[in-house]
Amino acid sequence: MIKILFVCHGNICRSPMAEFVMKDMIAQKRLSQDFFIASAATSTEEIWNGIGNPVYPPARAKLAEHGIDCGGKRAVQLQRSDYERYDYLIGMDSANIRNMLRMLGGDPEGKVSRLLDVTDSPRDISDPWYTGDFERTYRDVVAGCSALLEKLIS
Repeated sequence: MIKILFVCHGNICRSPMAEFVMKDMIAQKRLSQDFFIASAATSTEEIWNGIGNPVYPPARAKLAEHGIDCGGKRAVQLQRSDYERYDYLIGMDSANIRNMLRMLGGDPEGKVSRLLDVTDSPRDISDPWYTGDFERTYRDVVAGCSALLEKLIS
């Protein structure tokens, strides 16, 4: 089983979008039994008294436009133990990667990368919390997840 953890700052926009887009792609290919997909945050900003906030409404709406349900997802924070638990830890931008490496204690096995690093256009995925452009973020997430899935199943 291939285990992938998508990571962003708050785990309410980009990383849950990637989690549920990837789950949808995998389900369409009838490969769900071969993968475990989740997402997490580098911060605790969206976690209060141990309970994470749900996916941000505009991100949830963008997924729903494409028939993807993310109901029940709540923000969780990345843990050092996630390094051993997952095969791939995929950040959305360079700041996420820096925070992930600090939180994980490094990357001796080369498991950490940005989502768009597997595409022909490696770069950060902009945070729609600040840009307001959930469509662009969705397109970037789809491009990254498609490229990652092709790499993993080819």
